[in-house]
Amino acid sequence: MQKTLQKKFVITAMAAVSVLLLIMLGAINLLNFWQNGRQTDRLIGMLAQEAAGTPRQEPGNLPFPAMPKRIPGDFFSPPVTEDNAMSARWFCVWFDREGNITDTDISRIFSVSAEEAEAYAKDVYGEGKESGRLFHFQYQRKPTHDGRGEILLFLDISAQQQGLLTVLALSVGIGILGWGGMLLLVVLLSKKAILPIARNLERQKQFVTDAGHEIKTPLAIIMANTEAMELHGGESKWSRNIKAQTDRLSGLMQNLLVLARLDEGISELPVSECSMTQILEEILPSFCESAALKGVMIEADISPDVMICQNRENMLRLVSILLDNAVKFVPFGGEISVLLKKRDRQMLLQVENDCDSLPADEPEKLFDRFYRGDSARTQKSGGYGIGLSAAQAIAAACKGEIHAEYPTDRRIMFCVRI
Repeated sequence: MQKTLQKKFVITAMAAVSVLLLIMLGAINLLNFWQNGRQTDRLIGMLAQEAAGTPRQEPGNLPFPAMPKRIPGDFFSPPVTEDNAMSARWFCVWFDREGNITDTDISRIFSVSAEEAEAYAKDVYGEGKESGRLFHFQYQRKPTHDGRGEILLFLDISAQQQGLLTVLALSVGIGILGWGGMLLLVVLLSKKAILPIARNLERQKQFVTDAGHEIKTPLAIIMANTEAMELHGGESKWSRNIKAQTDRLSGLMQNLLVLARLDEGISELPVSECSMTQILEEILPSFCESAALKGVMIEADISPDVMICQNRENMLRLVSILLDNAVKFVPFGGEISVLLKKRDRQMLLQVENDCDSLPADEPEKLFDRFYRGDSARTQKSGGYGIGLSAAQAIAAACKGEIHAEYPTDRRIMFCVRI
């Protein structure tokens, strides 16, 4: 139990840490991408605006003499200065009104020839887009200020992209290292963190076990004395009530002891390949006799050779709980059906029965310990309210699942997949 709690604590803590790291690192990178994109848009906008109103400059001169020395920024973006324009790598192509190239400026970039620049410009010009990206270039299209044509300015953003990828790679690496460090720390501290809870659970289980064994003796004495009273004074309604309630309390304590053993670690029990078909065929006749007293026939659809690798005693207990539950709560003249087959490499067991009325709560509420429906699970039926909890514990420990359904307004079905 302590290992299970420790594992759940580690998983929960690391899930929270993972979400926090993803949010933090994701926010940092998204903000970095957004800020970089804004800065690039402002720079290319400034360059394109100046290029649209200024003729081509000679190499070595300022790109645009009339360019402002500084465009103010804001909290998230630094200002765009003349130095940014001087350090940027770009080329520009001029078009006339007919779409013919009239001039090309590649003086600010050395990796692109005039022919390549004109080819890029023609491809973009034909698409008619105002802005966008082509390979590692971001472009912007503007009409010239004199109205005689248009310009296409291409800004090389490979350095910005490399910077963004570097920040992303660093943040991922730091995130992985931080996650690993937190995992080590959580594992080291988890045992200490769950120790008080584990001790309380152990005390509870020990109390149930000790109380069960202690109560067995007085129950046996009560039963023996009641039978002795009946031998001397004959049977009466009071002696019958004493025996019935003693039997009920004995059954309750037995179920509590079984549930306590399940909580202690059913997964540690030996497993072997067993036939669920054979288990059902062995146990079904005894429940058929109990059902017959209510005028109920159990309809069984059992596939042959349904094998499963689990502890046989636990499988017997699981089947017994479901069949006992169906027989207890089926009304006189009702129906019970049992289905067993293989489906998608899993064992599928379904036990379905009629009932006078469905519980008021959701089906999954039936698996709560000591749960009782308003009318379907009364004390007169002989139920204890913990059998289905034990069935759920068995199914979970076997890496399977059990759930309840209400097919109709007077019918309930339990489905087990292992």
